[in-house]
Amino acid sequence: MRFRLRGMRVFWTYDQKIMGNFTSSAPGLSSSACTQFVQEVVSKNCVVIFSKTTCPYCKMAKNVFNEIGASYKVIELDEHNDGRHLQETLAQMTGARTVPRVFVNGRCIGGGSDTKQLHQQGRLLPLIEQCCEGSGNSQPLSTL
Repeated sequence: MRFRLRGMRVFWTYDQKIMGNFTSSAPGLSSSACTQFVQEVVSKNCVVIFSKTTCPYCKMAKNVFNEIGASYKVIELDEHNDGRHLQETLAQMTGARTVPRVFVNGRCIGGGSDTKQLHQQGRLLPLIEQCCEGSGNSQPLSTL
């Protein structure tokens, strides 16, 4: 029984590696297409969060925007076909590979802790309001 259990574990690990290699070598967005995608999403939305579903710092950033009633666009990298490529692109664009990568008004403001700190300092809402005033984008603040 012990041998079979180990065998199943090895098989499962081996299977995952094959799937990982297949996914990473499968055709996807090129580097320039990833850059274009990020730039397009950021330019069309006042607030964009590049996130992963299981990341506590990503949840922290989302909670900040939920608390102030701001709408935001989320790109969940762990659910996106080109999530790895997009994360590499974000690293090149922002200088940090970690998630979340939060953009407000076309500018990266950092991650979850940075977002929370800006909110606590009273500096986040003015950034969102600038976006609302300066563009024809959809309303970034929800109406209650």
